[in-house]
Amino acid sequence: MIRPFKFVPYLKPVLWGGEKIAPFKGVDVEDDNIGESWEISGVPGHESVVAEGDDKGLTLPQLIGKYGADLVGAHVMDKYGETFPLLIKIIDAKKDLSVQVHPDDALAAVRHNSLGKTEMWYIIDAEPGARIYAGLSESITPDGYMRLVEEKKIMDVVAAHDSHAGDMFFLPAGRIHAIGAGNLLAEIQETSDITYRVYDFDRRDADGNPRQLHTELAKDAIDYTVYPEYKGAYDKNASGVTGLVECSHFDVKRVVLDGGIEMPAADDSFMVVMCLDGECDIITDGEATPVRRGETLLVPASAKAVSADGKATLLTATA
Repeated sequence: MIRPFKFVPYLKPVLWGGEKIAPFKGVDVEDDNIGESWEISGVPGHESVVAEGDDKGLTLPQLIGKYGADLVGAHVMDKYGETFPLLIKIIDAKKDLSVQVHPDDALAAVRHNSLGKTEMWYIIDAEPGARIYAGLSESITPDGYMRLVEEKKIMDVVAAHDSHAGDMFFLPAGRIHAIGAGNLLAEIQETSDITYRVYDFDRRDADGNPRQLHTELAKDAIDYTVYPEYKGAYDKNASGVTGLVECSHFDVKRVVLDGGIEMPAADDSFMVVMCLDGECDIITDGEATPVRRGETLLVPASAKAVSADGKATLLTATA
């Protein structure tokens, strides 16, 4: 039997990062401005490393090489090979992030020989006045987009949303977006580190240079459709298992438990479990693995029965 895995988080200092991730995860850090904790990553150069147990020290690709379909699921292996399909992060935005867009799978394959990046955000905590920017508020053309970027007026047409704990945003590839200051959130996305930066509020990097923009690349990647709603709708007060996002790349659910509960079926897939509040045991085939706020588990596809016992709020993701 393969037990669930915990990984050493990659804590990434960035210009816009803050001080919330370390206390949220209950860890000590040497760097300031930690903006991201990469919880589970197969991105080349930043592959997650197993934190404990018999496989301690193995990277995620090495783990997939060792266990194969028993770890990730047969259909995942068929589709992605030994590439882990999801990148799991916690993000702390002390300042506004740049306005960005990501290419879809087809465009990313042609330009970068990579997966695209569809993602979702779940707001863990938000300061008063915090905002999320997602989608267009009015219709523009590609040429209109170029003009607005040149005139530094692109924010005039990016939809702004008040942000609160429990809010959820689905961001299919092509949707222009930015995380506003004051948000602590969980991010689940395709395994891709391709970002086209559209606008960065004229900020400079640590050396005083303007940060690179990808105006022309973004032009063909943006979905210019104006949608009626960008914030996900679900019952925030619901207990038990609640579906948040189901798309061709991932299926994400929220699990609120006070006691014992059966976890959502993985259907021939691994299950990522992020603990956002409280603590509980994740029980696989009768064996318990404790998880607390700020920790993330990778439950193998070979687990025949998965349940949880404790008091906690979790996110689960399968592929």
